[in-house]
Amino acid sequence: MIEIYSQNIDGVWFSIACAKQQIIASSFGENQQVTLSNILRNIPFNLSFEVFHEPSVFAKDALDSLKSIYDGVDVNASFVLALNRLPVYTQKTLKATAKIPLGYLASYGSVAKAVGGGPRAVGNVMASNPFAPIIPCHRVVKSDFTLGGYGGGLKVKLELLSREKRGFSSPTEVEVNGRLLQVFPVEYSLRKLV
Repeated sequence: MIEIYSQNIDGVWFSIACAKQQIIASSFGENQQVTLSNILRNIPFNLSFEVFHEPSVFAKDALDSLKSIYDGVDVNASFVLALNRLPVYTQKTLKATAKIPLGYLASYGSVAKAVGGGPRAVGNVMASNPFAPIIPCHRVVKSDFTLGGYGGGLKVKLELLSREKRGFSSPTEVEVNGRLLQVFPVEYSLRKLV
């Protein structure tokens, strides 16, 4: 059975669905209804679930980590994500996105070069990311470093990126399945928006 937990931490709602120490889905937002709707949309329809009011130890750690990620803190927690239930291309794209380091971002096109497919296909995967903010889809932007889209709204995407800036000045590359993913300092996008 899937366990669903939701918690308000400092005015932001964080929710997770988990089973056997594995995260099925995660979400955050300004109210509990939105986060729970996101969770329910991302859990398999044929599995039973229950919403709990008091988080388990695992859920509490996961919810605290979501809050830290949201705050722009580098989190070293390694949660097992239920990726295997997703299409292969979605898995590849989410795994590549997970490798974008804190303080950096990538374009839809650069992610596409690393995993195959095109920028729109990457955008579709980002739009349906069931593991926000663990898999940092907010770190994927348009090729001109403008924000593109974001399910939580562009204001939220900008706030997340603003909290993640680290003062980096040069692009770098990250290895993804034998290919290189070019990543750029968050400041590239932030400068575009002032």
